[in-house]
Amino acid sequence: MPNMSHTPASLADLRKSYERAELSEEASHADPLLQFDQWIKEALNAQLPEPNAMTVATVGSDLRPSTRVVLIKGYDERGIVWFTNYESRKGRELAGNPYAALQFHWVELERVVRIEGVVEKVSAEESDAYFHSRPLDSRIGAWASPQSQVIPSRNVLLANAARYSAQFLLRPPRPPHWGGYRLKPDQWEFWQGRKSRLHDRLRYRKEADVWVRERLAP
Repeated sequence: MPNMSHTPASLADLRKSYERAELSEEASHADPLLQFDQWIKEALNAQLPEPNAMTVATVGSDLRPSTRVVLIKGYDERGIVWFTNYESRKGRELAGNPYAALQFHWVELERVVRIEGVVEKVSAEESDAYFHSRPLDSRIGAWASPQSQVIPSRNVLLANAARYSAQFLLRPPRPPHWGGYRLKPDQWEFWQGRKSRLHDRLRYRKEADVWVRERLAP
């Protein structure tokens, strides 16, 4: 029988020793939002490639999970915000099941942040304000792309972009199917890589409107 495995022989042998930093209860913030604020600012200051990239995980009515990478556009005590097409796969899944999970992976800092909670749409005013701050090409792109739908070729996108550019010129309005989401966290986890795979994991979970911080085994 032929060997159908295409796994590179060296893949299972990859190893990395995590030794950059540590995460202790004494040195971490009691409020997870403050801890996140510290870490994302350190990722920005380190000039990492796309420190604003985060994975969004949703679950559809068929109970199949799906993930995709989006860009965080804001955060405060209300939650984590990103913008997208409401008619995309993630939009449809969030309409049926509003719970989601986010993950940031800052490889160079040996850090991961995981956030779970319920998702809601941001206000129309927030979506309008962000949409009109985007470059013109991106605003036209929001009209041109029927996100997650099957299309026969890339020419569909190019033709749509040309059509909407001619229709709206320099002032495309925000499409009704495009806007922001806000995840309201009820659980955070901060992971710091450590030597010998004895990593630091601090979880914050909401209990009666109070954040409980606890250490998880790696």
